[in-house]
Amino acid sequence: MTDGFEVPGATATVLLQAVVTRVSDLAHRLGVQLSEVFDIQRLSAGSGVPEPVVKALLSGRHTGEPDLQARFLQRLDLLRRTRLKPNGRRYTQQEIADGAGMSRQQAGALINGDRRPTMEHCDAIQRFFRVHAGFLTAEDSEALVSALQRSEQELLQRLADRERAAAAADPLERLLLDHGVRGIAWRAAQLPTDQHRDKVAEWLDMLLESVKRPES
Repeated sequence: MTDGFEVPGATATVLLQAVVTRVSDLAHRLGVQLSEVFDIQRLSAGSGVPEPVVKALLSGRHTGEPDLQARFLQRLDLLRRTRLKPNGRRYTQQEIADGAGMSRQQAGALINGDRRPTMEHCDAIQRFFRVHAGFLTAEDSEALVSALQRSEQELLQRLADRERAAAAADPLERLLLDHGVRGIAWRAAQLPTDQHRDKVAEWLDMLLESVKRPES
């Protein structure tokens, strides 16, 4: 019993299920294979979440590493394996230390798990590897949601581009494009609840009613 309080794990699961549903629907509309948008290896590299955990989360199980330092070590190890130097080699501890503005001893202690990272450490290492804020610290379900939302944005852009091309000489379609309705729809997809999205839908219905094609 939660006495009216939200359970963090349950909330994250609901958010993940919602974004998975939206991405699946977009992929279907665009004719994109689900195996492409839900590629486990790509989602792992983009989120920092280990592949087995990505699979488990996508299957609806609430899982992940609860300890911040353990997550940090997992994500940092993934970065060192996947974000390589131009010559294909891993960055050394000294190179990470120099790039993150810390001593080699500090970098070594963080990499080896001998020292708990601060937010300053995480921010510096994230900047060095050029990944988004929170990459090293976000809970696994949150990190996966963020990665899928980036995929959703890419799919929405592809859908907008396709519909823009299909507008051709249709006056109504041109009006919709001129008013940025596609952009509004894109942003509406990012709203947290159906109630928020329904409000946007009501506004769009009013606009569409005002610009209906004249009956022939």
